[in-house]
Amino acid sequence: MSTVKGVISLLLLTLTTLAWGIPLVLLTLVKLITPARRLRRRLLQGLNAVALNWVGTNLWWMRLWLRPNLEIRLPEGLSRDQWWLVLSNHRSWTDIFLLFFALHRRLPMPHFFVKRQLIWIPIVGLAFWAMEFPMLRRLSREQKQRNPHLARRDEEATQRMFRHARERPITIYNFVEGTRFTPAKRVTQGSPYHHLLRPRAGGIAQVLTLLGDRLDGILDVTLRYANPRPTFWGFLCGEEERITLDVRQLDIPAWMREGHYHDDPHYKERFHSWLNALWQEKDAALSLP
Repeated sequence: MSTVKGVISLLLLTLTTLAWGIPLVLLTLVKLITPARRLRRRLLQGLNAVALNWVGTNLWWMRLWLRPNLEIRLPEGLSRDQWWLVLSNHRSWTDIFLLFFALHRRLPMPHFFVKRQLIWIPIVGLAFWAMEFPMLRRLSREQKQRNPHLARRDEEATQRMFRHARERPITIYNFVEGTRFTPAKRVTQGSPYHHLLRPRAGGIAQVLTLLGDRLDGILDVTLRYANPRPTFWGFLCGEEERITLDVRQLDIPAWMREGHYHDDPHYKERFHSWLNALWQEKDAALSLP
């Protein structure tokens, strides 16, 4: 029966995507042929509305059909009229929908740093491109040295998004580990944490550099699955065990807005110390019964 439930869930997700994909494609085509920047901004707002309604529709049927065993703890004072940076650990594709369960329409339009390969996913990849999400290549240090133009393209895409983000409130979601946690990845990486991979500071630093004076707060999200090996398919089958999502608001230290991560080694060291301390706290929280 769980497999049947999973197939029906996958069908519902597909139908929802196809239904909201129609206005998405139409607005994208109009945006492509529209030269006026002001009108393109209006069309982008329309695309954002389509994406929010796609999320809301999926959350609606997931609540009724899957009934996830989900406990959410949120801070007070969340607002859709402010700029936010959301940091989270990463265990499964399910994480994205869990964040939406907690924060959908409590914060402004979400934006993600997404892997460039995702552009090939039908409709979803088009949505990422049309809504101007920064689509980044996963390059090693050696690849960046051999192909610096690819790294520059990623940087230009990120800067372009943040120029537009300064015009109206936005939420930047960042899975700081850069990939989903598994015990094997933890061993390969030599992570000093029991439940987490090493955090990556570059994306957060870029947000603070390009959006720091606009940013109103940082939300630190800790996702805890009772199931040690969660999967999105298990979630769609209704088999996922208890999930806890704990959100706390962090103040942005004054020094964090004033430095330059890539140019100031002292600032970079201080930034890494701050992030590692945050990750130690998160790891300690995940170690509690």
